[in-house]
Amino acid sequence: MAAPLTIRGQKTIPTPWQERILKRDFEVVLGKMLQPEQQSEDETEEPYLRSANVQWAGVDLSDIKTMWFSSREKKELLLKAGDLVVNEGGDVGRCATWTGGIKACYFQNAVNRVRPRQKASARFLYYWLYNIKHAGFIDAIVGRTTIAHLTAEKLEAIPWADAPPSEQHRIAAYLDASCAAIDAAVAAKRRQLETLDAIRKSAAHQVLSEGLRPGLPLKDSGIESIGVIPAHWDVKQIRYACEVNYGITLQLEKGQSVGDGVRILTVSNLTIDGNLDLEDEYYIDPALLTKADYLRRGDLLFNWRNGSQYHVGKTAFFDMEGEVAHVSFLLRIRCGRHMNPFFMRSYLGVLKDAGFFAGAKDKVNKTFNSTELKRLRVVIPPLDEQKEVCREIERRNKECNDVKAAIETQIATLTAYRKSLIHECVTGQRRVTEADVARSGVSKDIRQLNSEPSEAIGRLETNHSDDLQCFTNRISRRP
Repeated sequence: MAAPLTIRGQKTIPTPWQERILKRDFEVVLGKMLQPEQQSEDETEEPYLRSANVQWAGVDLSDIKTMWFSSREKKELLLKAGDLVVNEGGDVGRCATWTGGIKACYFQNAVNRVRPRQKASARFLYYWLYNIKHAGFIDAIVGRTTIAHLTAEKLEAIPWADAPPSEQHRIAAYLDASCAAIDAAVAAKRRQLETLDAIRKSAAHQVLSEGLRPGLPLKDSGIESIGVIPAHWDVKQIRYACEVNYGITLQLEKGQSVGDGVRILTVSNLTIDGNLDLEDEYYIDPALLTKADYLRRGDLLFNWRNGSQYHVGKTAFFDMEGEVAHVSFLLRIRCGRHMNPFFMRSYLGVLKDAGFFAGAKDKVNKTFNSTELKRLRVVIPPLDEQKEVCREIERRNKECNDVKAAIETQIATLTAYRKSLIHECVTGQRRVTEADVARSGVSKDIRQLNSEPSEAIGRLETNHSDDLQCFTNRISRRP
């Protein structure tokens, strides 16, 4: 019997079975060191797995690289269906079962291949490693004074539960079915979140283009992303309604003069959905600033330059106390007396969601500069209608956010249940019978968690294909 399974000297994962080190039942082989060039005529270029390809949900084949392997290496390092691949580097201990998908595939030295010697179950070992990884055991044995490595020797020495092979296979089959059911439920919830995001965008576009006073005559705005608008609304370039200015240009270092100087906001302080994230702090000497460089409450910050087309156009509302400035990659929009800043922020958000800024000029970075922004045409309702529109968008956003919070709570519950179920099964706290496997492992608890939400928690039962319409009907209802 191997030494008890311990974390930092204490046995923390008791099981009803004896424990033995992994190499007694499995062969562990480390992959080949990277070889980008051919070194002998015997070598051929072949696909291989690296640590990024090994995910808990399975092997990711979307980005497979190649390198050179000799005939001997191909014989020794060929993956076979049912092999377990375990990360030696990267997220150490993360593993997946190789099921094929590539006729002949091999693996590099950031990955260990684990293959059963006789009757042991590689799938049971997958769940065992998942459990002890999330319990902190693997991180404890690899150490983190330098870059962590789960070497073949360390992996071989990991103790594992020596359950009878028939029980290992039974537990693995039960967990495969149960986890598949939970994962399907989580995927359904994530689709609902995507639906909600589409509804939020659609609701904002609707009220920003049609207004909230039905029956009014309409006209073509001349703006493709907006369409028709009430006939009495104006359409002007931003420069006639707002001031647009660059921030200051200088080299910053994270944490520079923290708490000593003037806070300066950078691109990293704007989230993709247009909120301020103040985790990253930068400060500068106030002597470098003029009075015109300081932000005022109610200013908007527009990201005009970014390496990602999806971030160009993100716009945040500034509402901070104290003296704050901003960098040159952010444009400051200061609204005039006939333009509500919340309305302007919502309008720019609708254009961004419609992909308007995704076509920004592609130089070193994607750009939509000050000149282009000043020439951008915007709809300008009367100020009282702008405020009405903003209140309605806020109301609908709150509806969506309430639903989103409820769905995210369900996802968190499902995720925690999945982790708990694996722990209970591989440690013998829950004994799995053939009847459990025959029922596909779908317990009453899982069915309940996978059921569609009810009106009582702010959501509607749907048949998935009509999710968008059902949610839209609810979000669009006015009090």
